[in-house]
Amino acid sequence: MRKLLVLALVGLAAQLVDGALGMAYGLTSSTLLLFAGVAPAAASASVHLAEIGTTLAAGVSHWRFGNVDWKVVGRIALPGALGAFAGATFLSSISTEAAAPWMAAILFTLGAYLLVRFSRPLRANRAAGRLRSRFLAPLGLVAGFVDATGGGGWGPVATPALLVSGRMEPRKVIGSVDTSEFVVAGAASIGFLIGLGSEGFLLPTVAALLVGGLIAAPIAAWLVRIVPAQLLGAVIGGVIVLTNARTLLSAGGVGGSVPVVVYALLGAAWLVAVGLAVRALRRARRARATVDAALTSAAPAEAAIASASPAEAVEPAAAGESVEPAKAAKSGQVREPVATAETTETTETTENAESRKLAAAVEG
Repeated sequence: MRKLLVLALVGLAAQLVDGALGMAYGLTSSTLLLFAGVAPAAASASVHLAEIGTTLAAGVSHWRFGNVDWKVVGRIALPGALGAFAGATFLSSISTEAAAPWMAAILFTLGAYLLVRFSRPLRANRAAGRLRSRFLAPLGLVAGFVDATGGGGWGPVATPALLVSGRMEPRKVIGSVDTSEFVVAGAASIGFLIGLGSEGFLLPTVAALLVGGLIAAPIAAWLVRIVPAQLLGAVIGGVIVLTNARTLLSAGGVGGSVPVVVYALLGAAWLVAVGLAVRALRRARRARATVDAALTSAAPAEAAIASASPAEAVEPAAAGESVEPAKAAKSGQVREPVATAETTETTETTENAESRKLAAAVEG
């Protein structure tokens, strides 16, 4: 019972992370299951079966909050399902001894990617145009295959690629990726069912992960608006790297003091990445505060200009100018030229000069 409660908390935490980052439910859950000694294929199969329920709940929640672009979902989900089915079939066909380092290597690489990705400033790069199928289809195919063979990877592959494209709001990227994962998880579960049979699924584990994920899904869809993804991504990336490093070192037969040195180096890199993430987050908040302060200080000046009376906005009439033009300017009417002694004299002089030139031309 205690183990199922722990798994339920794992599912809850993983779904909260996934809802805030648009990734890492499968990575977090699969990593902890492998750490507990579950076979790679069984771990991936159980996680994907649980994801059918959690991604459905997450998709509905994101849809209610307006975080889903259904065109993107349709173009990325079907290729993702094909890739996930192929990946599940591949993972089911190889032995546990061969699958463990393969899966740990994928998870380690994706965890390292999270560390690097979120230790740097998250820059918005809004480009023009729509996301096309020639970009979304290959992305979904690769992300689905990595997701099924690694026990996770749909979000870490698809979410950054869509963010870098700059053609979607971050919240819609996360919502669309989470929603499309429902189709991917279903296809992967069918592949594992064909390859492993029903005994390949650890149903108590599935139920515990599912309960935790269902509780967290609505909260995660709301948290995506307020949680600092910068810091959370770096923290989760370090956890995934350290836990999967153990499996890789064991598979490689590395012993003695080498694992201790490796763990120390990875831990130091993790702390550096978290520190960089905190610094980038603070800089982003300071820049945002500066922009908000500038906008706030500019608002009273604009309000004063808008509330100024027409008489104050119009400059006093110049010397020699009659009162009528000023009245016309105040009322917004088109100003007509006013005849004065100087303008009349100038006009007559110009006309006399033109007459003399015309007479000279005729005489010549």
